[in-house]
Amino acid sequence: MQRLTHEEILGWLRETRPAQLDQLFAQADQVRREHVGDAVHLRGLVEISNYCVRQCHYCGLRAARSTPRYRMNREEIVASAHKCVELGFGTLVIQAGEDFGIEAEWLAGVIRQIKAETPLAITLSLGERLLDELRLWREAGADRYLLRFETSDPALYTAIHPLRGAALSDRVELLREMRKMGYEIGSGVMAGIPGQTYEILARDIELFAELDLDMVGIGPFIAHPETPLGAPDVPTAGEAQVPSNELMVLKAVALTRLVCPEANLPATTALATINTVDGREHGLESGANVFMPILTPSPYRQMYQIYPGKACVDEDATQCNQCLRGRIQRLNRYVGEGQGGRRSGGGEAAFGNASQSAPATKARQQLSDELGQKESSQPAENALSQFVVLR
Repeated sequence: MQRLTHEEILGWLRETRPAQLDQLFAQADQVRREHVGDAVHLRGLVEISNYCVRQCHYCGLRAARSTPRYRMNREEIVASAHKCVELGFGTLVIQAGEDFGIEAEWLAGVIRQIKAETPLAITLSLGERLLDELRLWREAGADRYLLRFETSDPALYTAIHPLRGAALSDRVELLREMRKMGYEIGSGVMAGIPGQTYEILARDIELFAELDLDMVGIGPFIAHPETPLGAPDVPTAGEAQVPSNELMVLKAVALTRLVCPEANLPATTALATINTVDGREHGLESGANVFMPILTPSPYRQMYQIYPGKACVDEDATQCNQCLRGRIQRLNRYVGEGQGGRRSGGGEAAFGNASQSAPATKARQQLSDELGQKESSQPAENALSQFVVLR
């Protein structure tokens, strides 16, 4: 009995034999069933702003790109939360570029109102913010924070993410600080970043386990064509380069399920973008247990263009909901109820699956006053049969 070693993870990432990969995916699916069950949780995603101060070399929201910008107002965000409840989702994911025009106190008020009016868990995905801001949002009732470290390799991270002024990024340390605040923490990477080797991706997966992440998102690298990494003939790592394709993403998802058995793993929109027919289903069959349907209202959803051709951008929330529920049922899985937090481990110790997190109990007390104010190598043949989940 053994954990998956670095060499075994590396071997599986390089594996191409269908029979061996079927074994990997089946084992990941079994571990998923044993630890998080057959439920597929739906997280309603609302993209509240496409402003961003960063200059990431692949992202369509980068500050230097000329594109129409928007910020949703409080009423629009709260309406999206009520739509989330109407559609039967248990979590609202509030996402934006790294936009400091989203003022901390203002957003805290939005969070309090949503927690007071709905039973939703709130996940924030707003980039790197100050510790005091993150603490304020947690106290206002935010339950989870998603911050992808994108790659564990410092040189590769710096190559694709220019510094924000003189500020150095340490997203891993920021995740650790948020865990201390009581957030469930989520992170993830892109598979196929130019310059990303199999060794780097294997270390990424090991870091997921080291951090004991509550949520992990893995998608293919897709560069917007109007960015430096969207240009043709971008340098790569040669024969060691990780491909940006569906199979590589599925292998990474499966391995992540094995090393993080209790985590919530989405079958991402980016995965559905590179395989619009059944990419999401393949994700669920490889260890994933979450879908994230887009709730962003038109015309904003068309303007949140991290990369072109994003799946479901032309559907409304109701259509997307119906489509995803059908996909889940065809796999003999079912839609999860409630907030769908992590069952045990670091995140559960903080606040579990209760319909309201502890800070949310203050929300109703604060809301009425606030609303009255004006808002300003191959693996061994028996490697998986020997694998035992250890914590």
